[in-house]
Amino acid sequence: MSNRISNGIAIFDPDHTKLIETLDSTFRNWGVEAGAEQISVPPVYPVEDLEKFDVYDNFPHLALVAGPLADAEKSRPENHGFPPDLLAGARLGLPTAACFGAYLYFEKQQIPTATLVTLVNRCFRNEEYFDGLRRMLGFQMREVVALGGADHVAAVLTGFMERITAFFTELDLDFTSAAASDPFFEREGGRAVLQRLQEVKREFIVDDLAIASVNTHRNFFGERCGISSDGGHAFTGCVAFGLERWGSVLLNRYGTAEKAVHAVQSAASSPA
Repeated sequence: MSNRISNGIAIFDPDHTKLIETLDSTFRNWGVEAGAEQISVPPVYPVEDLEKFDVYDNFPHLALVAGPLADAEKSRPENHGFPPDLLAGARLGLPTAACFGAYLYFEKQQIPTATLVTLVNRCFRNEEYFDGLRRMLGFQMREVVALGGADHVAAVLTGFMERITAFFTELDLDFTSAAASDPFFEREGGRAVLQRLQEVKREFIVDDLAIASVNTHRNFFGERCGISSDGGHAFTGCVAFGLERWGSVLLNRYGTAEKAVHAVQSAASSPA
């Protein structure tokens, strides 16, 4: 059996499904071992929720939206799609990142200064082009999200950077680590200046492909969702793993999904 990949959407065979599940289980366990609680989130959100994060200002080229058909009697697609006049309005947004669900989960809450959760979700990006498992329209992202005090967030991110680095060594993967830009912050004002002065995103790159990232958002999401901690808006940060991207580089390194699964299991069992 083999995968079916078309227009950025994949259906995996059993071997590749096991590889993705093994990777997700590994990263989820890292979060749980660090003290994270697991939460479950939906694959779509009301557009009004994603608007809070400037998704449609900073990521308009990646955004995908959905909505119901306006008239059940005119429900047949035209040229394999539905023209705008047959839609009742696209009020649902498909997320570009998994961590959005964590901030919405804690919206308008007072949280402990050392809050940690982990979640996985289907994410969607309308990329300029698609390339196998490397660049997809629909993919899975596992995240560990730290919320609360700035020191807590920094400590969690530092710990995961060390763990990711050690994992690459165990997997015998050549990688680079590079600072990158993150457009969550407002383009003008203090945050824009701060972004230029402080690193907000670090990517881990294998075969010219970013497969993991460590991100600090300061109190951006805390403000947007009204999350408070320690007398002010909560600070947040996240560690993200693109599961199909990891699968791609491991298949390139080990040749088969079966060998890649064995390598992940062996590396995961090594002392952190």
